[in-house]
Amino acid sequence: MYMSFLDEKTDNECYLHRQAQFESKVRSYPRKLPFAIQSATGAWITDVEGNKYIDCLSGAGTLALGHNHPVVTESIKQLLDSDLPMHTLDITTPLKDKFSEFLYTLLATSSDEYCLQFCGPTGADAVEAAIKLAKQVTGRSGIVSFSGGYHGMTHGALAVTGNLAPKQGIEGLMGPVQFLPYPNAYRCAFGLSSEQSVSAHITYFENFLKDVESGVVKPAAVILEVIQGEGGVNPAPIEWLKQVRRVTKELDILLIIDEVQTGFCRTGRWFAYQYADIDPDMIVMSKALGGGLPMAVLGIKKQYDVWQAGNHSGTFRGNQLAMATGLATLEYLKENDMAAYVADIGAWFMAELKSLQQHYPRIGHIRGRGLMIGMEIIDPSLPKQTDGSYPADSVVAARIQQDCFKNGLVIEKGGRGGTVLRFLPPLNVTKDELQQVLAKLESALQANL
Repeated sequence: MYMSFLDEKTDNECYLHRQAQFESKVRSYPRKLPFAIQSATGAWITDVEGNKYIDCLSGAGTLALGHNHPVVTESIKQLLDSDLPMHTLDITTPLKDKFSEFLYTLLATSSDEYCLQFCGPTGADAVEAAIKLAKQVTGRSGIVSFSGGYHGMTHGALAVTGNLAPKQGIEGLMGPVQFLPYPNAYRCAFGLSSEQSVSAHITYFENFLKDVESGVVKPAAVILEVIQGEGGVNPAPIEWLKQVRRVTKELDILLIIDEVQTGFCRTGRWFAYQYADIDPDMIVMSKALGGGLPMAVLGIKKQYDVWQAGNHSGTFRGNQLAMATGLATLEYLKENDMAAYVADIGAWFMAELKSLQQHYPRIGHIRGRGLMIGMEIIDPSLPKQTDGSYPADSVVAARIQQDCFKNGLVIEKGGRGGTVLRFLPPLNVTKDELQQVLAKLESALQANL
């Protein structure tokens, strides 16, 4: 029987050994989190040896309500019992209609400002669609992106991603792409203090795009994350975002906001761009949108919807099962006012982390919004840099992550060199669970003074 695997009993090492036999070297998470998962509920994971872990990774932010939430599993059962098709390409169904209406109302700042494009089931494909559409709308080919940004691993998405490691040995990525510095509250690209840094980034961005001697012709679009996730949980200053929007509007450059990880209450708002009260021309959505199943949608201002039929298609853009789990998740988030809950409990959790910072000098900086929080690990024994920050310490950050894992806490690293510990718990995590996170984290910090 196909479910017979549930009866198998062995240890983590055996499963990892077999995984290494079957799978490519490209696998990454098992190298940092060496276990095989047997079951999972809410914020908790149990491995095949019976060890329990608090999950502060949540499928890289995909599992908004944690593992196997009842509203999600029930939506799957209802679909299976309904005789609705699981796959429809882009043909509509009553379920798709209801899902589309709900998402449409979330995006619209007026009654009909945005339309929805269902893409292949990854954020990267929605990024690809946004880039292609921006080029069609403007007739221009350039894209401006930012250092530290992450937008995916497909050809165009990788071209606008800041991380250099996956680009090694890959010739002929999409061009032209111009990278500009992204503000960082702890490490300024210009070596300036935090007070001076935001103004410098605003001035540089505007001057670069308006300078007739910049060497770069006017681009089709600017793409950015309001909070860089893989880049180290780095929130953009609100004033910088406002000025980026102002300048792009003045110059008729489309603004693409990547909300793949930040969307759907993760930051304490439905979308992170709402903190700056700006109106993106396109909004890239995925991860939590599908309620744990693959789903990606591009929100487009209707005036820029110049596609011809089939210009950007994908076989699995009609994933009805993901629409069922996605709708159940979105309805739960709204009915339970999860944005407000995340804002409140996230503020409490960040305050507790900052309290730990007073006792552990290895913690250089804590940042984020809602339940998307980063903790940068530094070496305080070295001299400060010109912007007042201490050098980052990737070796100790990796040790802390491993000690957290041994203590039963799953967290990921990010940022340059993997020096930022990232906390992405389920949005419905309880204060008691977060107190356990703090205790497990503090034990790891004590082991790495």
